[in-house]
Amino acid sequence: MYQYDEYDRALVFERVAQFRDQVERFQAGELSEEEFLPLRLQNGLYMQKHAYMLRVAIPYGTLGARQMRTLARIARDYDRGYGHFTTRQNIQFNWIELEQVPDILQHLAEVDMHAIQTSGNCVRNITTEAFAGVAADELIDPRPLAEILRQWSTINPEFLFLPRKFKIAICSAREDRAAIMMHDIGLYLYRDGYGQMCLRVMVGGGLGRTPILGQMIRQGLPWQHLLSYVEAILRVYNRHGRRDNKYKARIKILVKALGIEAFAREVEQEWQHIKDGPAQLTEDEFRRVAEGFEPPAYQGQGDDELEYGSHLTMDRAFARWASRNVHPHKVPGYASAILSTKPGPSAPPGDLTAEQMEAVADWSEQFGFGEIRIAHEQNLILPDVRKRDLHALWRLACEQDLGNANIGLLTDIIACPGGDFCALANAKSIPITHAIQQRFEDLDFIHDLGELSLNISGCINACGHHHIGNIGILGVDKNGSEWYQVTLGGSQGKNSALGKVIGPSFSAEEIPRVIEQIVATYCAYRELDEPFVQTVQRVGLEPFKERVYARAPEVEPCAI
Repeated sequence: MYQYDEYDRALVFERVAQFRDQVERFQAGELSEEEFLPLRLQNGLYMQKHAYMLRVAIPYGTLGARQMRTLARIARDYDRGYGHFTTRQNIQFNWIELEQVPDILQHLAEVDMHAIQTSGNCVRNITTEAFAGVAADELIDPRPLAEILRQWSTINPEFLFLPRKFKIAICSAREDRAAIMMHDIGLYLYRDGYGQMCLRVMVGGGLGRTPILGQMIRQGLPWQHLLSYVEAILRVYNRHGRRDNKYKARIKILVKALGIEAFAREVEQEWQHIKDGPAQLTEDEFRRVAEGFEPPAYQGQGDDELEYGSHLTMDRAFARWASRNVHPHKVPGYASAILSTKPGPSAPPGDLTAEQMEAVADWSEQFGFGEIRIAHEQNLILPDVRKRDLHALWRLACEQDLGNANIGLLTDIIACPGGDFCALANAKSIPITHAIQQRFEDLDFIHDLGELSLNISGCINACGHHHIGNIGILGVDKNGSEWYQVTLGGSQGKNSALGKVIGPSFSAEEIPRVIEQIVATYCAYRELDEPFVQTVQRVGLEPFKERVYARAPEVEPCAI
């Protein structure tokens, strides 16, 4: 994994000292709340319902064991003993006292971490898929280019005050696990017919109030022009993006207003002026960064497959976990292990205690090379586990409530913190999540259902990515009370789709029954091994609406 250099460290430590001074001036009354607001947001500090929330950057979702232990220390010493991993591959601490923030940032800086640009109208955390560099279906490791983007965008003065926040994702696997079509800029890295690295560039994606899938504006972009082309897009957005209405300020609105052809022409004209300038990448620069992502010292597989197969045969519970939580690795004898942060009603999705963080850090060293990944589904991944060690890892994970065998299934729910914490939320997400998980406790049943994603957002900002869940739930305000709108048919990946609203919203008490009826309808209509989203596409929304709104006899949950 990439290691900070002297420039990174100098920048981060200077930012800590700067913010310490700003906090002291604010507390002394030398800065007003209005003056302090943009300063704290530039350092990832929000005011939530009950306390300050600090969002810490985890670039492209990669952590080292030492960094995870520092996050555990912050959770224990400065928060209430836990942290929340987000759909942007970051971590949030929800109970922070203002005067302690400079000390927290100091601790982060000492392990090459920070909270810079985790908020504000700037380029946010660069993301990629959690299996980058190790996935069996990967074409090219996208992390060096993700790191180059991180370095380029961090405190880039031209793009610190954009019309609105800006998100970039990159992937390079046969299956898109980075949801690139949902980003302001989505990049797909591949090799052309001559073996040269190229990029497919998508723009104008995003969820929130106006969900839109990104559209391609460039195919076959040579990797050397990555920065100059992204810069051209940002310049066009900076010049034409709306600043009078924050609800219409995202680049997706500009692309929609201009049309993709006109927007692409604007970008092309801008790019012609800068494409051969200082932003053009060189082989030397790429190699300099790529050296930080050299593969670790993998060992020969020996009897790994035999030992792994024996555990699968002898332990049914482990075999079930392996079928959902073990991801194929490009190196024989290794696998990536997914640790579920969705144990059910005992914890909100994405939450880890300090003790769990320390355990994960220990396992990353015991069973791998000290590296941890954060997935945008809010789960954690140990990317390099020998297959013969998977059984031992699973037993330890179960002891820490991180061994649930539900990855990609109905109870692997993506959810934002919602109205329990967020000042913007219209409704609570966590109690709804727990009520659904409680209703579907039968692990055999949800395994038989197969792939089925359920995403929950507490407000229209869509931090829970509800639009792209096979089942999406959105918290809405109705005359001062909490109600929930349901969408069906969303999906992510290369066949991304936005879910469609099935009808009027439901009360919190109704939601578990509604989900139960949706699942029962799916069971009644699906063909052999047909995934949920394909059934919805084939039969349409009407059968689901009839059952949910009681225009047809209610059915019992299916027994598959």
